[in-house]
Amino acid sequence: MSKVIGLTGGIGSGKTTVANMFLELGVPVYIADIEAKKLMNKSKVIKRKLIKLFGEEAYIDGILNKHFIAQKIFNNKNLLEKMNAIVHPKVASHFKRWLAKQEAPYVIKEAAILFENNSYLNHDAIILVVANEEVRIQRVIKRDNSTKEKVKAIISNQWSDEKKKPLSQFVINNTTLLKTRKEVEKTHKKILNTICAK
Repeated sequence: MSKVIGLTGGIGSGKTTVANMFLELGVPVYIADIEAKKLMNKSKVIKRKLIKLFGEEAYIDGILNKHFIAQKIFNNKNLLEKMNAIVHPKVASHFKRWLAKQEAPYVIKEAAILFENNSYLNHDAIILVVANEEVRIQRVIKRDNSTKEKVKAIISNQWSDEKKKPLSQFVINNTTLLKTRKEVEKTHKKILNTICAK
């Protein structure tokens, strides 16, 4: 069975960029957020439960109404937790099935909240992607057409890097693509020589 390495980091830290670099090195990558969105559109059980939670507007023509859901859960921790309780178990079982098919020494599971929900405990090691907060804010504003206030609100809801670092085995500083790629290659070698050698 492949070892499972969690990859996480705050919003705008560049988790997906780093995940893609591991993919280029031949490491199978599972991006929890993408799979969750697919399941929210495909699973009849999830659809039924989300409509019960948010109302009929949760879906438009059978497709998840992301904008509506995002507005509902923004600054509403209770609703967010209820939604996660519906979606996360389904993603976890989907990941298990995916993992069973992999033959690589290790796989990467990229997820935004590995620490906040204690799921980091189910991984063989954790890679934390970090970046300067101002850089992160600018990245998200550009990517999501968001506002500084909105991004700051999301950041304040997530654990700080200082809180995550002691619980992470590897930290990748995502500043320039060239430096990040070197750090990814170095981390890849370390994982193969330490975690996978056990």
